[in-house]
Amino acid sequence: MLVEYIPILVILAMALIVAAGILVLTHIVNPRIRNPIKLTTYESGIEPQMEARLRYPIRFYVVAMMFILFDVEVIFMYPWAVVYKQFLSQGWFIFWEMIIFLAILFAGYIYLYRRGGFQWE
Repeated sequence: MLVEYIPILVILAMALIVAAGILVLTHIVNPRIRNPIKLTTYESGIEPQMEARLRYPIRFYVVAMMFILFDVEVIFMYPWAVVYKQFLSQGWFIFWEMIIFLAILFAGYIYLYRRGGFQWE
């Protein structure tokens, strides 16, 4: 029974060997040039204007999640549209399945609209 796990262990060992080899190789090949400009925050030599770790407003993350949500909608609709006519002959289940899916997404769209998720202020 443990014999079935041997290919997984071989792949894991190969991945670890390659990762370790890359790390060792970068230390061997890496040029060790020390100069004050390399040790600054930016290699361009320009002093930073402000703090590098500014907080992003929560609105940025909400818009990003909305984009992912409505983008995934298209990923599910495209294959459905491709096979729609083939499965329609077997019944209307595939049609009503997509209508329910779109209704759930439309409810999410209305919720976001009412909460002001689409207004950038």
